[in-house]
This record gives sequence, C-alpha cells and structure tokens, in this order.
Amino acid sequence: MSFFGIFPCLEGKKVLILGMDGYIGWPLALRLLARGHQVTGVDSFITRRRVREVHSDSLIPIDSMAERIRKASRTFGEPGFVRFDVTDPRRLYSILEKEKPDAIVHLAEQRSAPYSMIGLKQATETMMKNIVSTMNLIYATKDIVPESHILKLGTMGEYGTPNIDIPEGFFEVNYHGRSDTLPFPKFAGSWYHWTKVHDSNNLMFANRLWGTAITDVMQGVVYGTRTSEIESSSSHTRFDIDEVWGTALNRFCAQAIAGLPITPYGKGGQTRGFLSLEDSVQCLTIAIENPPKNGEYRVFNQYDEHYSVNELASKVVEVFSSLYPDRKKPGILHTANPRIEKEEHYYNPENVKLRELGYRTARSLETEISIILQDVMKYSGRIRRLKDVIMPRTSWKESSGKSAVAGTEKKK
Repeated sequence: MSFFGIFPCLEGKKVLILGMDGYIGWPLALRLLARGHQVTGVDSFITRRRVREVHSDSLIPIDSMAERIRKASRTFGEPGFVRFDVTDPRRLYSILEKEKPDAIVHLAEQRSAPYSMIGLKQATETMMKNIVSTMNLIYATKDIVPESHILKLGTMGEYGTPNIDIPEGFFEVNYHGRSDTLPFPKFAGSWYHWTKVHDSNNLMFANRLWGTAITDVMQGVVYGTRTSEIESSSSHTRFDIDEVWGTALNRFCAQAIAGLPITPYGKGGQTRGFLSLEDSVQCLTIAIENPPKNGEYRVFNQYDEHYSVNELASKVVEVFSSLYPDRKKPGILHTANPRIEKEEHYYNPENVKLRELGYRTARSLETEISIILQDVMKYSGRIRRLKDVIMPRTSWKESSGKSAVAGTEKKK
C-alpha cells in the first residue's frame, strides 16, 4: 500500500473518468472510490477491439464492465458507467449535464505510438479520435460545467529528448536582450505523440480564452500489474505484452517468464521517465484532490525515475535470477530499432510539483518487477500463445498508407 493511499479523502468529489475501462482508468476508479469519491465512468471498449485488431490480448484476463462494477461495489462502492465514444459531442454534453462533475479525467484516447504508425488508417484514426475528443471535452466543460477541473493525461513523449533540462511545461527564455516565460518546445516522435502535443496546445488556448482550470499531466512510461485496490478487490486491469500495446518493462518481464530473450530496441541507450501503475494512480489522485486555482493551467511531469532501456533489461534479469534461481537466466538480444529516435541522448526532466503536493514513490523498481514477474508467472501459458506478437513489426519508416484502403493488414 502506498504512503498516500492509507489516508482517506476528507471531502469527496464527483469525478467523471473518460476511458474508465483502460489500463490506468480502472485502477484510478477503484482508488477514487476507496477514498470516498463519487465516480462515474465512460468508455466505448475500443481498446479491447484495437488489441484484437493486432491479434493480441491482455495477458492477465480482465472482466466485463458489469463484473468489474460488481466487484468494486462489493469492496468500495458502486461506480456509475455509461458506454459511448467521447468523439460523440451529444453524448458527452448529456453526461456532463447529468453528473455535473467537480473533476473530469480524460483518458479516452488512442494510447499507442506503434498503433498510430501502422499506416494511414491508424494514423488518421489516432489524429481524429484524440484531437476531437479533447475539443469536445473543452467545449462541453465550458458550456455545461465551467467551474470543473479538467485533468488531461498527456505524455513525457511530447517533449522528445532535447539536449537541455526539461521543465514542467514552461521555461524562461532570454533572446536578443528580452525575456519571457514560454511553453517548452515540443518535439514528438510519433503521430500519437503529436496528437498529445495538439491537445496540450488546445487546452492552453481554452484556458486563455475561458479560464478553464486544467491540469496537463506529462506522464512517463507506466509499468505494473496491480495497485492496492486491485489486490483487495481481485478486479484486475489489463496487461499488454505485444509490440503495439505493451510497454517496454511489461514486455521484458513477460519475455523472461516465457524463456524468451529480452529484446531492447537498437542499442538500448534510449532513456525515458518511468513510473509504476501504483504511482501513476497515486499521482492522478493527488492532482484531483488538489485542483488548480480558478483560471489556472498547470503542467505536471509525472514519473518516478528515468532509466535507459538497457538498465531496465538488466534489472529484469537480476530480479528474475534472484526470484527463480533454478531457472535459466534470461538472455538479452538487441533487435533492430523500428522507431526513429536517438539511440543515446541527454535526458533530465524536472518533476517537482507533484512531490510538493505530497507524492512519494510507493515501491522500489526491484519490488515492482518482482511483483510483475510473480503475477505474470501465473499466465506463462498465455505468453507462449502470444509470443508471435511480442517482437517488433511496426516500423516507423515502412508504415504504409495501403491500410487505409484494404483495412488493417494481417500480421503474419
């Protein structure tokens, strides 16, 4: 249990979670319910369909929403739920009119960089769904609940990997003898990441126009299988290990359990900010319970530590060997990098604001990897059935517009 999670919230809020069926959305709903908030969720279950589209599945089986709600109700209290796509403005206006939430958490976007790079169909779908859903939320909030707090999940990938420190959203600029405070430049690395940049720009503009209270969370790469509420309710969140939907550390743990080589892309020197699922939920909860001032637009860089991909691969090998000394030590096999990114680079982002609000890391990286490995071991047979979708097939350079005409090409 996290340090933060043991204390109940003193004043419950009405929270609307867009994308409640997702990897982060469901554990966040459980955390908020456990802390005494009223939670209503929205989802169209499109991630479940998109994962099937690339011939994959959640490694850890997940319940239907009806079963999820039943388990949550038994342990924490019953969340509300409405099924629809947030790109439908009529439905979004209707739910805001009905619920009048204090806070709206926007997680209802296509979340995979590789998916956005498969081809024209996936790129344009990502652009349309992500940007339109955010614009719908901006206008619906302005028209129906202008005092509500929008908490938007962005990504550290918006910044890219500049050769200077990365501030939390804004920095001081001195040029030709004049100075100003400006948004930090963005240099995204996929169509998905560019949609997040566009979202941030649109949210900043909405704040300037109407004074909408906004928290823009630049989140690092999330890993993990459980939170304290998942443990107590036995209501699991999804856990993807394929090359399109599975993040690096989650894939590495699955490869180790399956007896497959761990496969960093390229030289493995790429460095990113990472945080556990437990800590991601903790950070978002803190942001909800400590909203911005009226008319404020704020940016949080959300991560625990930054690691190179090689460091993560080595740490998985170390923890696996300690946990299962009688099993074969996993090998590390570097594979061609399908992405367009620097193999080695400077990386030093700031993350001060959440810590000033009380955030503390719940568990060490080693402890979290151990938990993932033990959870994944229960489904080792499913990994073998999914092993053909773990290795990279989506290339940034070779994606093709043919999929716009022919539909998604089946992966062989």
